[in-house]
Amino acid sequence: MPDVKKKRRFIPAAWRTPLAVIGAVIAIGWIIVALLAPWIAPHDPLAQDLPRLAPPSAEAIMGTDGNGRDVFSRLLYGAQTTIPLALALVVCAMIIGTIIGAAAGYFGAAVDEVLMRITDMVMAFPTVILAMVIAASLGPSILNAVIAGIIVAWPPYARITRSLVLGLRTQNYVVAGRLLGSSPFRSLRRDVLPNIAGPVLVLASLDIGTAILLLSGLSFLGLGAQPPTPEWGAMISSAMQNTTAWWLGAFPGLAILTVVLAFNFIGDSLRDALDPLAAREREAEIPTSLERVA
Repeated sequence: MPDVKKKRRFIPAAWRTPLAVIGAVIAIGWIIVALLAPWIAPHDPLAQDLPRLAPPSAEAIMGTDGNGRDVFSRLLYGAQTTIPLALALVVCAMIIGTIIGAAAGYFGAAVDEVLMRITDMVMAFPTVILAMVIAASLGPSILNAVIAGIIVAWPPYARITRSLVLGLRTQNYVVAGRLLGSSPFRSLRRDVLPNIAGPVLVLASLDIGTAILLLSGLSFLGLGAQPPTPEWGAMISSAMQNTTAWWLGAFPGLAILTVVLAFNFIGDSLRDALDPLAAREREAEIPTSLERVA
């Protein structure tokens, strides 16, 4: 028993829950699939040499589309498009939002007022509608869809970073660093940003699933990936033209579902690990609710 407890100390708290393990396994699995797609795909995703609208069979385990392309191969190559671009979108939005929020919270006064009013202006529009307008203005392409996603995704990072910096900038170690001659940028880099990394990373992990849904949604509407590029949202869009072929939309939809759930599981576990008090409160609500039902 002591050995088990000793081993648990070396396991980060975020990975001690079943949902975290499930999420990590699914996410890592899809990342491996994206990396190895050219080697594990049984067919060329653009080749039109199979029977059209053939149901799942030994030759095409997920069937074929209306152009005679293998759905399974296109699904694997779609992971190469959707997952890396969603990760890039979140990373860029996190960097931009963190820089803006940190500057607003640390310098305050006019800097805070101007940056937060810009943030409020972006957040005033519905996220999906604004992304559609930007993507349509830039022109339909997967790169423009990512740019539109970055533009609409950075404000939450700015907001949460600003609130965290406002609480940290008056701490003794930050004030002491400034008194010892640290410049504002050095103080932000060394004393402030490392202490707010946890909540920002949690938000980023939860946003990966949202980014995948956003990119897939824009592709579904024709504003993202363009044919014949294999992309999950575009595959579902093309499936709407052949409603009797259930496999055309079912398998890309399941792919999106599993990836989004995986990153949401990881984000929830990271949040509980960084805020154990909130996690205990959520756990305490379960038996209380059951008692009320009884």
